Amino acid sequence: MSRRILIFDTTLRDGEQSPGASMSVDQKVRIAEVLERLGVDRIEAGFPVSSPVQFEAVRRIAAVLKRATVAGLSRCVRGDIEAVSRSLESSPHPMLHLFIATSPLHREFKLKMNREQVLEAVRVNLDYARKYFDLIEFSAEDASRTEPDFLAEVVRTAIKAGARVVNIPDTVGYAVPAEFSDLIARLRREVPEIEGAELSVHCHNDLGLAVANSLAAVVSGADQVEVTLNGIGERAGNCSLEELVMAMKVRNDFLDFSTGVISELLYPASQLLQSTTGLIIPRNKPIFGDNAFVHESGIHQDGVLKNRETYEIMKPGDIGRHVETLVMGRHSGKHSFREKLDQYGIVLTPEQFEAAFRQFTHVADLKKEVFDEDIFSIVASILGDFPRGFELDYFHTDTGSQQIPSATVRLKRETREYLAAATGDGPVHALFNAMDKALTLETTLHEFVVQAIGWGKDAQGQVKVGLEIGGRVYTGKGISTDIIEASALAYLNAVNREFLQRGSPEGEGGGK
Repeated sequence: MSRRILIFDTTLRDGEQSPGASMSVDQKVRIAEVLERLGVDRIEAGFPVSSPVQFEAVRRIAAVLKRATVAGLSRCVRGDIEAVSRSLESSPHPMLHLFIATSPLHREFKLKMNREQVLEAVRVNLDYARKYFDLIEFSAEDASRTEPDFLAEVVRTAIKAGARVVNIPDTVGYAVPAEFSDLIARLRREVPEIEGAELSVHCHNDLGLAVANSLAAVVSGADQVEVTLNGIGERAGNCSLEELVMAMKVRNDFLDFSTGVISELLYPASQLLQSTTGLIIPRNKPIFGDNAFVHESGIHQDGVLKNRETYEIMKPGDIGRHVETLVMGRHSGKHSFREKLDQYGIVLTPEQFEAAFRQFTHVADLKKEVFDEDIFSIVASILGDFPRGFELDYFHTDTGSQQIPSATVRLKRETREYLAAATGDGPVHALFNAMDKALTLETTLHEFVVQAIGWGKDAQGQVKVGLEIGGRVYTGKGISTDIIEASALAYLNAVNREFLQRGSPEGEGGGK
C-alpha cells in the first residue's frame, strides 16, 4: 500500500513573497478555498505579525476553511507566537510554524548567536508556544547548510520541547538530491525521537532541483513536503505542487507514495493563481505549460496519432485539462456554460455565475469560438477580484510608419477623472507614457510579455507587465481581444497593486 505523504502548501506565504505576487485579503481567501478543495492537507496562510494586512488575511482564512489545517508563520519571538494565536482563533485546525536559522552563516551574520543560544531559543519559544498550540511545526532555516551534527541536535531539542512536525528546509536551493537524501536518512538514523514526530522538507528551486530534492527526501523517509502552486516563491521559486503530485502519480511504480490532492483540479487552480498574481507561467513549464501536450515534430505527431502514449506520459484530463470539450460560442446558453464550469470543478455563487456569464457573452460576441483558456480567464477575473483603484475609461492611439505614435487616455477612480496625452516609440509606449502623465507617476517597465489565449486570429491577448514604482516592481496582467487595451489593463493592474500596498508595508518576510 502506498505511503501517504502530507502536502503543506505555502503558496499564500512563501509563494506570495515572489516579486510582484502580492495579493489582497479577498484574493488570498479565495485561493485558500481553492487549495482546500484541491485536497492539500495544510495551508500556510501568511506571516501575521508582519503587517495588519497579513494578520487579517490569516484571520479570514482561518475562519473560512473547515477541513485543512491552517498555519501561521512565526519567528522565535513571543510577539510573533501571540500574533499567530490571535489570527487562528477561529480555525478548527490551527498550527504554529516556528522557525529560526541554524547554519553557521546565518548564526554569525544574521542572528549574532552561537550554537547554545540557538538551542536555548528553540527550547524557550517552543515551551512558550505550547501554551497556545497543540500542533507546532519547527523549521531549521538553512538546514541544508547546517553542520549535520548540530542539525541533529536542533531537531532532537525541538521534538523534546514539543514540536510535532520538524521541517528541514533547503532555504537557498543549495542541496543536490543524493546529498539531501542522505541528510534525511541520517536524521532518521541519528535522532530516534523523530519516530514520534513528522519529518517535513521545504525545498527552493535555485538550481532547478526543488522537486528532485523533495522526492529524494520522501524516498528517504520524509512524511511531508512543502510546496507552492505553479512553483512560485522567492527567487527561483519553491517545489512545485503539480510537479511533485504528478511525478508520484505517473511514476507510482517507483515512487510508491500517495497524496490527498485531486489532480483533476490542478489546472483550473493554476489558471486562477496566474490571473490573480499576474505571474504567467512559461509555455514549456512542466505539467501546465501550453506546450505540455503539443507536438510539432513530424515523427512525434505520427507516433501520437498511432498511440498517444508514444510521446505522452500523462493525459490532459489527469490534471483537469480537457481536449475533447464542448464548443462554446455566442449561441451557448447558461446550461452549457454551467456544464463547462462543472467539467473543471469550478464552484461559483449565483452572483458570481451571473457575472461570469455576462463576461462570457461579451467575449463570445467578439470571437467565433470561446476556448477553455478564455473561460478560465473570465472565471479568474471574477474570483481573482483584481485590485480596485484606477479604471480605464477611454483610450485612443494613432500610429503609422510615417507618423509619431501618440495616445490619449482617460482614467477614473471613484468620481475623479485623469486625462492626458503623450507620444512614444510605439502605440503601447505612448499609452504608458500618457498614463504616467495622467497619474503623475514615475515608472520603469521591467517586463512586457504578450501571449495568446486559445488559438486563431481572433484569440484574446494576455499581457503581463513588470512595473517599477517607488523602487519596487509590481506585476500586472490584462486580457482583451485588443492587445493595446490588454496592455493598458495590465499597466493599471500593476498600478492598483502598488495602490493597494501603499501605506501597508509587508514588514520582514519569513525565510526558510
